[in-house]
Amino acid sequence: MSCHEIEALRLGLMNVLGVGDDSTRDHAEKELEGHLEGPIKGLAEAESLTEIERHLDAALVDLEEEVAALDSEDPEFDYTRGRLLEVRNAERAIQRLRTQGSSIVDGLGDAHDTLHETFPVEE
Repeated sequence: MSCHEIEALRLGLMNVLGVGDDSTRDHAEKELEGHLEGPIKGLAEAESLTEIERHLDAALVDLEEEVAALDSEDPEFDYTRGRLLEVRNAERAIQRLRTQGSSIVDGLGDAHDTLHETFPVEE
């Protein structure tokens, strides 16, 4: 059993943020072999936070359906529920990342305005 959603999300974030090394990427890609379809593929290949959010939402829908279809006595039930919880946690982390990114952009705008107020440019 593997949490393909989390590995695919790692790859997508590495794409978007430009972080990670080849060994981390290789490991994630090997773990996802044979599973790169639908939201998992979308997450792994995402190039923006918007794409990540969209594919993560689709992955959550798939996991919710998977959990709903399992009998609570099924040996995979608890693990699959755990996957669902972790992917929901990841969704909240991505929302925080977007909020922090927006805050940085706003802060840079404020810094730009402050510079112009402090050192007016005459045209």
